[in-house]
Amino acid sequence: MTVHNLYIFDRGGTCLHYSEWHRRRGAGIPREEEFKLMFGMLFSLRSFVSKMSPTDMRDGFVSFLTSKYRLHYYETPTGLRLALNTDPGVPSAREALQHIYSHLFVELVVKNPLCPPRQPVQSELFRSLLDTFVRGLPFFRPPAPPEPPK
Repeated sequence: MTVHNLYIFDRGGTCLHYSEWHRRRGAGIPREEEFKLMFGMLFSLRSFVSKMSPTDMRDGFVSFLTSKYRLHYYETPTGLRLALNTDPGVPSAREALQHIYSHLFVELVVKNPLCPPRQPVQSELFRSLLDTFVRGLPFFRPPAPPEPPK
């Protein structure tokens, strides 16, 4: 099991941060187009789930699963949206996303006067500590070493 990538969007759809670990690249679309597509999908899924739910949407949309990956979703009360893609076998990553938001993003970005609000994150400390945290998750597996030449 492993982690592929992480998106952090503001409420308006601006991608504030993107990180990649074990991602197999498919059709190479431009990064900005990928961000728009991902945010649109998250917005649509969240809206669909809220309209179709027969009960209270306290937690709302938290993940979806395909044969290739699981997308874990966390939305803050302020509208910040975090999406983490992992292998399908990874159980809920909700606690990890909550930790990323409250202990890393809030502490190192929101409370940092050098990080302008609603702008892509430029903090190297945030990037470094995020990478360390994700690599320490129990479901993060380092990539396999390349096979030696024959």
